[in-house]
Amino acid sequence: MGEAYFYHLTRHPLEHTLPQLLGKARSAGWRVAVRGTDAARMAELDAQLWLGPEDAFLPHGLAGGPHDADQPILLTTTPEAANAPECLMTVDGAEVASGEVDALARVCILFDGNDGSAVERARGQWKTLAEAGCPAQYWSEESGRWEMKAQRPASA
Repeated sequence: MGEAYFYHLTRHPLEHTLPQLLGKARSAGWRVAVRGTDAARMAELDAQLWLGPEDAFLPHGLAGGPHDADQPILLTTTPEAANAPECLMTVDGAEVASGEVDALARVCILFDGNDGSAVERARGQWKTLAEAGCPAQYWSEESGRWEMKAQRPASA
């Protein structure tokens, strides 16, 4: 059983935080799916990842290409990720099912803490996953560094 990690972005934008988390996931040896809600937004994130420093290059692709299954990191808008990920990162309020938390090593839910509707969606996702018995952690960068502020153990 995996865990759901909620990342409350207040100091840095998604474009700054996502590459850091992807690097950590890749260092753990995980294949990653990044799920969003809008194809144009995913294309923007794809372009941002290509602009990263060479020494921190993150091999990735945008879903819909001929090599989706081979991508270590696949950006998508659908629940089905062709790259068989061990880690799922969701952005912009993309949905996560409790079965995904159970099946994957990690699910990361990144949300903009400066957007009231994004915060409400994340709270709803926390509640839904907690009620389904999924273990979860809430991380905040409010102090200037990432700190775990809440933890919910798995329930039977």
